[in-house]
Amino acid sequence: MEKIRVSKLMSEQGICSRREADGYIERGWVLVDGVPVTELGTRIYPTQRITLSKAAQSRQDASVTILLNKPIGYVSGQPEKNYHPAVTLVTARSRFSGDRSPLRFSPAHLRGLAPAGRLDIDSTGLLVLTQDGRIARQLIGENSGMEKEYLVRVEGRLSQEGLARLNFGLSLDGVALKRAEVGWQNRDQLKFVLREGKKRQVRRMCEQVGLTVTGLKRVRIGNVRLGDLPPGQWRYLRLDERF
Repeated sequence: MEKIRVSKLMSEQGICSRREADGYIERGWVLVDGVPVTELGTRIYPTQRITLSKAAQSRQDASVTILLNKPIGYVSGQPEKNYHPAVTLVTARSRFSGDRSPLRFSPAHLRGLAPAGRLDIDSTGLLVLTQDGRIARQLIGENSGMEKEYLVRVEGRLSQEGLARLNFGLSLDGVALKRAEVGWQNRDQLKFVLREGKKRQVRRMCEQVGLTVTGLKRVRIGNVRLGDLPPGQWRYLRLDERF
């Protein structure tokens, strides 16, 4: 049996992200079969038991996840020329007045806050920002398969054959897409439910069947919906909510 890096195993087991694992290891917060591991790159057998110290568990419990209704013109991740990252919208002033979380906003909630998935600069809707590597892995991990629902305003004619191909039968970059759920929401708007997240996937799918996307809004990720969260505002993921 081959040994594997502790940080990789921790990520695969959903304990935390690899980056978090390295930080915990450096602090001596990771135990393998009850013995602290302090050296980065340590390899162990997959059958060995990994646990976290109480300090690490407390750190995870204090991590926040934020739901943002991203407007057009903001990038999901790193800043780009002339455009601001969506995280700059997370301020005390822009918090949704209907947020039912008991948490009080703190600048500490911005440390390490990262997007769990992309939303194009010209798209709007639900963007998840989190400090919790477990949630990031759940949403964008290699084998995630988390459902994401979009309302897509389009122009052009869509035949029954084209609609069937949107549901199953298209490829991007030479790779066949997973089965989707696509249907008409109203006369000029389609509803897409995807279980993968390739770059500009919805727009590129529409192009292949002769449609032009004029508006795209993500309204759900897993069991969490955008709801009545206004554009440019945010709220905390509540303890009773699960993706």
